[in-house]
Amino acid sequence: MTRYQKLAEVRRSGVVESVHHGTVVVVMPDGSVGLRRGDASLPVLPRSTAKPLQVLACMRAGADLTSTALAVAAGSHIGEPIHTAEVRSILRDAGLEENALQCPAELPGHEATRVEMLRHGEQAAPVYMNCSGNHAAMLAACVASGWPTETYLDPNHPVQRLVCEVVSELAEEQVEHVAVDGCGSPIFTISSLGMARATRAMMLATPGEASRTIFDAMRSHPEFVGGSHNHVNTDLMNRMPGLVAKSGAEGTLLLATEAGHAAMIKVADGGPRAVPAIGLAALAAVGIDVGPVSELLTTSVIGPVRIPDAVHVTL
Repeated sequence: MTRYQKLAEVRRSGVVESVHHGTVVVVMPDGSVGLRRGDASLPVLPRSTAKPLQVLACMRAGADLTSTALAVAAGSHIGEPIHTAEVRSILRDAGLEENALQCPAELPGHEATRVEMLRHGEQAAPVYMNCSGNHAAMLAACVASGWPTETYLDPNHPVQRLVCEVVSELAEEQVEHVAVDGCGSPIFTISSLGMARATRAMMLATPGEASRTIFDAMRSHPEFVGGSHNHVNTDLMNRMPGLVAKSGAEGTLLLATEAGHAAMIKVADGGPRAVPAIGLAALAAVGIDVGPVSELLTTSVIGPVRIPDAVHVTL
């Protein structure tokens, strides 16, 4: 734990009950480091915060994706009808069936859609899994480049090798290890600083370039990055115009401003409850106005009653 720093603490009625440690780094528009807490050179698994980079690799491989398709491919959707329709459209345009998806079969995260499916006796399917858009983009890239679709999740497959090349290029460091993400896709280790560098490079790309197009799509269609309501990625982008927000499993979050500030957060215990507050506090610490979402800087813990002084950031 010596490489992590205390980032937030949970106070219950004035008593410190729990503590979240981790790393935070903010890279400024000029490339300098504006804030660093903990060891930002520590390799981490970025999980779904890496999806925009994966989609960039797909575009370089020739995947021709609409703006909404880019948003759902770079996002972690909740299985609303608009999401599954977009995933199916990506597959259809590539000449593929739903059974080409190799992510796990799941029920939608969106409660109303899930309840309606269960009422009609429908089953879990890969298209409802929150990473299905990302997988569909990989499959579209395979078709565009003439690569096999059956093995697209193999770390040695050309599309996955291209992902690693893109990550190394934009992060300005080498991928040291490749693991398996929760959706079955390869996921690489990279430092928090490297992820922030890569994010800054994407945000500051010339309008019309592939990397900038991905972020523009996410900001134009935030409901495809998360959900129509009550989703941290979507809510942050809706309420802070120009911001890109992409959360990931195990306490990861990527934030980028239109000016080119890029923040990467990793909470060591993997818990998500303090992550948005930490990320927003990091942006505020380097001069970004987070007033539109200031109430998120302190997050209440829900139990039998709300404890208003629950999560406090300690950057």
